[in-house]
Amino acid sequence: MALGPVSSRTTIQEAVYQQLRNALMAGRFDPDQTLTIASLAETFGTSNMPVREALRRLAAENAVEVAPNGSARIPPVTAARLDDLARARIAVEGLATELGGPRLTSADIALLESIVEQQHATARENVYELIEMNQRFHFIIYRASGSEVLLQLIDTLWLRLGPYMRLLSGAVAPLIEKGELDPAGLHGTIIEAIKARNFAAAREAIGNDIRHTHETLRSYCGDKGAWTAP
Repeated sequence: MALGPVSSRTTIQEAVYQQLRNALMAGRFDPDQTLTIASLAETFGTSNMPVREALRRLAAENAVEVAPNGSARIPPVTAARLDDLARARIAVEGLATELGGPRLTSADIALLESIVEQQHATARENVYELIEMNQRFHFIIYRASGSEVLLQLIDTLWLRLGPYMRLLSGAVAPLIEKGELDPAGLHGTIIEAIKARNFAAAREAIGNDIRHTHETLRSYCGDKGAWTAP
């Protein structure tokens, strides 16, 4: 999801915020990258004010760190922060899966299966599209939970995971080629558990999916938590 001029169908301020938020979640920015108000305003074709307000809102969500001059920095990645995110994701997303599984309709399950098929076809072609499909897959299940609180927590966790997904994007294709990463296969296991009405197994499968991504990312961390880019 590339950044571009905002649409007039919504407020300019909200459109800038949503585009930036989606790009952060999809891993479109590098860890430690600086985002200046002027450059973003030029990209969006807006004045500085909507960008400044969007960055302020994202800072409140711990998605960026705002400097006194108004520019923003993508948070650095650390092993400790990655571990913390993984623990929280397994707990919260696992619960959302166990609650959401029984409420998924046959149409929802068909859509999940369609996404998995697309993942098989896209895996080696477009990493960012693969990341976005992964997000779609997970959130179909989580939204079915009917819990506004859980959804807000999960959304924030995924937003904070963005810099790590950026690093993973450079490693996805080689890992898939070597057979060390199979997101479609992991998702297939989740679907099978849901279809079998074994929602505890679905929760465990979601946890395994998160653990696999975590272990892949963790492999780039040294003993002291220093990060080595893929």
